[in-house]
Amino acid sequence: MRSNFNQTALVRQLAAWLPAPAQAPRQDIAERLGQWLNVADAIALHAALQSLPGVKVARRTSSAGAGEARAALERVRDTLSRAIAAPPALAITADDAEFAPHHQRCLDQQRRMEMAIDALRDHLRRTLTQASPRLAQLATLDATLDQMLGGREQKLLAGVPAWLKARFEQLRQSHPDDWPPLFEHEIQQTLLAELDLRLQPLLGLVEALDAAPAMN
Repeated sequence: MRSNFNQTALVRQLAAWLPAPAQAPRQDIAERLGQWLNVADAIALHAALQSLPGVKVARRTSSAGAGEARAALERVRDTLSRAIAAPPALAITADDAEFAPHHQRCLDQQRRMEMAIDALRDHLRRTLTQASPRLAQLATLDATLDQMLGGREQKLLAGVPAWLKARFEQLRQSHPDDWPPLFEHEIQQTLLAELDLRLQPLLGLVEALDAAPAMN
């Protein structure tokens, strides 16, 4: 529980820009997650878990529905990845000293990710709700956890531009003549890693839908 084997690509990317910590955190993942939930959240989560057996299913979804869900996920991933990989409107030069254009670019990409992924996540929940009682329960639980943890996640992700600004300054000092391509590579890799992080809950829903025939 205290190893780093399950760190996301975004955490590894950002951590690579900092010196190694003197001492690793001693809290395991359950203890750290518990800090994100207050008493009201715990009560709401308990109520949601208690209500799961009563979740109703409108109709069953065929295996084709699972394929369509995965295809939709890949379309969103491809669209957002291509937007991230697109070069900036104005080429970066070694004389550039302002981070503001890069900050705005990062905010625009984060906003695009949030809108597209939230819409697809809602669609996937509806698909699961129509598939089977167990998947309907999963959709309900996902919605509950998203409501509880989503705000904290968005607050943390809002700090990504600050990390990129620090890296921007670092590269300009260490590579004064050729920092632009290095920074462009790293801003793209950081945003792609954030995209992977944001898509993880959706991938879990799609994989559950894929496994539905085996569970029924």
